[in-house]
Amino acid sequence: MQFQRKVAVYTLGCKLNFSESSTLARSFEEAGYARVDFDDAPDVFVINTCSVTENADKKCKQLVRKAKEINPSGYVAIVGCYAQLKPEEIAKIPGVNMVLGANEKFKLVEEVEANFGMEEQVVKNESIKHALTFHPSFSAGDRTRSFLKVQDGCDYFCTFCTIPLARGKSRNASIAETLNEAKKLVDSPVREVVLTGVNIGDFGQGGDETFFQLIQALDTLEGIDRFRISSIEPNLLSNEIIDFCLNQSQRFMPHFHIPLQSGSDRILKLMRRKYDRTLFQNRVEHIKGINPDCCIGVDVIVGFPGESDDDFQETMDFLHSLDISYLHVFTYSERANTTAVKLGDPVPMHVRKDRSKQLHWLSDRKKQQFYHSQLGKSKTVLFEQEEDEGKMYGFTENYLKVERAFDASLVNQLVPVRVDQMTLDQTVKATIEQ
Repeated sequence: MQFQRKVAVYTLGCKLNFSESSTLARSFEEAGYARVDFDDAPDVFVINTCSVTENADKKCKQLVRKAKEINPSGYVAIVGCYAQLKPEEIAKIPGVNMVLGANEKFKLVEEVEANFGMEEQVVKNESIKHALTFHPSFSAGDRTRSFLKVQDGCDYFCTFCTIPLARGKSRNASIAETLNEAKKLVDSPVREVVLTGVNIGDFGQGGDETFFQLIQALDTLEGIDRFRISSIEPNLLSNEIIDFCLNQSQRFMPHFHIPLQSGSDRILKLMRRKYDRTLFQNRVEHIKGINPDCCIGVDVIVGFPGESDDDFQETMDFLHSLDISYLHVFTYSERANTTAVKLGDPVPMHVRKDRSKQLHWLSDRKKQQFYHSQLGKSKTVLFEQEEDEGKMYGFTENYLKVERAFDASLVNQLVPVRVDQMTLDQTVKATIEQ
């Protein structure tokens, strides 16, 4: 009987990484490998890295150490954004056998097959300007939800961001090709598909096809009950996209996640963002004018170089004034090869942390207000497999997290409910409607 190698894939970072990790794992399975958990002594450890924060870099180093503790003879391959940005730094980590950059990671199985068991370390990392091919991906394994990659790379070069250096120029497949990828999920148990990418609103890059046309095409796809847009730049979230999702679509959920980053126009200019406060406010008001129940999540960065107390207060006041549902708060960290590190006037770390705490408090308050506004309303929940001390969870169309006693018959089902009460851990309880 032939020995079957085992592989484990560990993902750091964003939903886009999860979709690509899943595709890499399937390629190993197609090559005859057994996919196992990280703790199950695999023969091959794959770590798909992020490099948005310093913490992600440290986490990669910790995982390499853990891999070698689990299986000292295991083959450790590092891919992802960190691997593109700092291959030499990763190569110095004891225990790393292979480092593949953005252009090489989709040949991971071939590279592992060719080099497994070899003592010589493999580092392959072309200049990011050669990363021109779009590699479609989608996540699998979660029977309820899949992340579908529809776009990669970014042409924006915001001053704080390393993503263009890690992933290259904005690119995508055609609408027809993207639909074919989505159709692969129709016969799976997946009920909800989340569209993901680096800058998905830039789909088509000003060519003959647009993101608006893509979502119109996906909306016709029978067999997928729900679509969500993971995150979209406010300048690319046109009124026609908003109107379509909220007024015409049968499948796109009333849920938008829109990066703001700062409520100060001065800081937005330093960040090289492509909008101002007024445009952002117009988008939020347009959404809420159509559907007051629509969920709106917002990204904010605190502690950007030169952010004064007045700039931060502007951000707090602006967010207070907006009818939004929750925040994702990021504390600015210096990243090599970005324009922001050259601006000077760094915000002391203790000030960054204090501002982050204030924004987390505001996020909790916004979420409570949003959840409270939904009490007594009828919604539809897609319940998930996760079981937590006899509980199960699911999300409504407008992204309320619903908690109830575990019932296996409800897993992966769309269930009509009435929202009854809020819990202390920022979920709601709901009664199933007959």
